[in-house]
Amino acid sequence: MKKAVLVFILAAAVLVTCGLWLFTSKTRLNPMDLLSFGIIIIVVAFAVFTGIKKLDNTRRGEPTEDELSKKILRRASSLAYYISIYMWLAVSYLSGKIKAETHTFIGAGILGMALIFAICWLIFNFRGTRDE
Repeated sequence: MKKAVLVFILAAAVLVTCGLWLFTSKTRLNPMDLLSFGIIIIVVAFAVFTGIKKLDNTRRGEPTEDELSKKILRRASSLAYYISIYMWLAVSYLSGKIKAETHTFIGAGILGMALIFAICWLIFNFRGTRDE
């Protein structure tokens, strides 16, 4: 129960911080900033979804993590890892072609990894794991 509440507190903190950044920015926001903000909202929505799922399981008296959810998490993380390796390869290639700050590429890569994991988790969660 405490972990589920912590997820909501962290999600709110991230949204408040991004909102402050968005509204106190003195310069015009470029499309890359808006894209980053959109990805952050998708990742926060994923965290809220998992928090709601954990709260529902707790209210029903079920364990928050059973064998199936651990298997889904393990499969999603391993697939996301392999995809992220190729994403970082693409980021390193694009960093030579596009003139931008290094921290921009690192931030985009980290947000990309989170998005890749969220997509992999959603695929395995709704499609299920097929036993080999």
